[in-house]
Amino acid sequence: MSMPRTHWDDLPAAARSAITGRTGPVQGVETAQGGANSGFAARVHTPSGVVFIKGMPADHSQMPTQRREADINPYLPAASPRLLWNVQAGGWDLLGYECILARHADYSPGSPDLPLVAAALAELQKITCPPLPSVKDATVRWAGYLGDDAPLLAGPTLLHTDLAPHNVLVTDRAHLIDWAWPTRGAAWIDPAVLILRLMEAGHTAHDADHWAQRFPSWAGAPRTAVEAFSAANARLWSEIADNDALPWKRRMAQVAMEWRARLPGLR
Repeated sequence: MSMPRTHWDDLPAAARSAITGRTGPVQGVETAQGGANSGFAARVHTPSGVVFIKGMPADHSQMPTQRREADINPYLPAASPRLLWNVQAGGWDLLGYECILARHADYSPGSPDLPLVAAALAELQKITCPPLPSVKDATVRWAGYLGDDAPLLAGPTLLHTDLAPHNVLVTDRAHLIDWAWPTRGAAWIDPAVLILRLMEAGHTAHDADHWAQRFPSWAGAPRTAVEAFSAANARLWSEIADNDALPWKRRMAQVAMEWRARLPGLR
């Protein structure tokens, strides 16, 4: 569920004071337009540079996602923005990040961003997930949609699991951001998630699968596990679209069902 965006002047004075205690005087603030999971999200200009700050009321039901994002940051690939500080004040929990001045990735067929996205994911595929209590295991996270097949998702890899283009920034390389759903599991899960986003952007199922074959984890993924996960995603996205029929959610439900239907012919 999205939350309304709060602007700088609307933050409690104590929260603003806690921020300036970390950044120094604020010279300007640009409220971020994208994203829906933070009550406050902005580029904040300071004498020492620009900081990206995001946060939400400390008693908000979505606070566990922000806590996970903070917990996992020290273990992320070098291209992901570093968490500089975390403060709680005025009833708000606020995260200050290294600011990357960039644009969101373009996943459309033929996009020059795609090799950069592939390089970023290849880097992530090498990272073993740290033993953090806040990070869920894939076998638990998707258990409700897999039943007895949930153990097929087991693995040691750190997964992003939400590789929508607005969660990837592009400069001369791709940067994976918004780590609200880090997960421990089989390395092929992230390529599987990314395939759906490629199809959302206009790739055919065949072309998306062919593109993902560059990742050894996907090329060698067990057929039974991939089929079970594709069925789980179809159920999950259908449920999401039924509960909130936004156009992009309906589109993702359609894509997930199409992928499930076409998968047997691809493997």
